[in-house]
Amino acid sequence: MSAPATRETVPHPRPRTVATNSLRANPHNPRMLFDEEPLTTLTESIRRVGILVPLTVYQATGSHVFTILDGQRRWICAQRIGLKDVPINEVAEPSVAQNIVTMFQIHKLRKDWELMPTALKLGVLMDELNERRDAPLAELTGLDIAVVSRCKKLLSYDKSYQEMMLYASPKDRVKADFFIELYPILHDRIIKNVKRFKEHTIIESLLRKYREKKSGFRSITDFRKIKQCLSTARVAGQDREMIELFEQFLVDDRMEIPELEIGTARIHREASVFVRSLARLSDQLDDIDPDTYIGEENLWIELERFVELVRKKLVAAERRSV
Repeated sequence: MSAPATRETVPHPRPRTVATNSLRANPHNPRMLFDEEPLTTLTESIRRVGILVPLTVYQATGSHVFTILDGQRRWICAQRIGLKDVPINEVAEPSVAQNIVTMFQIHKLRKDWELMPTALKLGVLMDELNERRDAPLAELTGLDIAVVSRCKKLLSYDKSYQEMMLYASPKDRVKADFFIELYPILHDRIIKNVKRFKEHTIIESLLRKYREKKSGFRSITDFRKIKQCLSTARVAGQDREMIELFEQFLVDDRMEIPELEIGTARIHREASVFVRSLARLSDQLDDIDPDTYIGEENLWIELERFVELVRKKLVAAERRSV
C-alpha cells in the first residue's frame, strides 16, 4: 500500500483576490451535483453582500489556473452574477490522494448529497492507495463505514447505470438508493446461479416497475420483500420454483410482490419461527420450580390449557398423544 494520505492542506495559506475566470472546479470533488434551489439562494446572498469567506485553492504544476479545494458553489454563483474577482486562500498543490482526502474532509457528506459522485471519488482513492478495506477508507475520508460500503456497491454497477445517478436533472436522475436496495437481489445465490438471468434485464425490468409503480411497488424498501422471498425459498430448498416465479415476475406487471412467496417456503419460514418460540418456552418451563410457584394458581391453569392444546394439535397431526 502506498504512503497514507494526510488530511491536512499545506499550512500558511496566502490570502488575495484573483480573477474569477482564473479558477477551475476540482476534478476530485466528491460533490459533483448541485441542485438549483440552494444555488439560487446562495447567488442572491452573494449578490447582496459579496463573498465573505475566501475560496481555498491551489495551483497545479504547469497550470496557469487555480483549482478549487473549497468554495465551488461560491465560484459558480460568482460567475452567474458576473463577479470579475473572488477572494482566495492559496495552498500548496496536494498529491492526488491528498487532494481527494482533503476534499472529503472539507465537504462532509450531507443527507441531501447524491452518493454516486462520492462513490466515484472513493474509487479513485481506492486505486491510488491500493486500499479496499472499509475501515481504513472510512478513517481516511471521514465517511461512516456504512457509507463506504454503500459506495462500493454502487461502484460494482456498469458505468451506464452509474451515469443514471449523475443526471443533472433531479427528475431524470435515478436515486442511489434504488441500486443499493437492488444489490442484494442481484447477488442472491438463486439469481447468480441462473445464467439466463442477465443483470441488465433484471435492472431494467425492476427499474421500470419501480418508476411506474407496477407489481405493487410503493416504496424503495419493497425490494427487501423480494430479497426475503428469495432467501426463504433458498432455505426451504425451493430454488427451481423461485426461479420460475421470478422469471414471470420480471415480465408480468400484473404479478405483485407477495406472489413471489412460495407457499411451502412461507410455511417453512413460519414453522422455523414456531420452533424457535417453542424452544424458548421450553427453556422457561424448565426453569419453573413447582415448589416456588405452587401458590400461583393462574400459572398452573394456563399450563393445563397449554398441554391440552398441544395434545389436540398432536392428535390432529396424527402424532402420538401427550
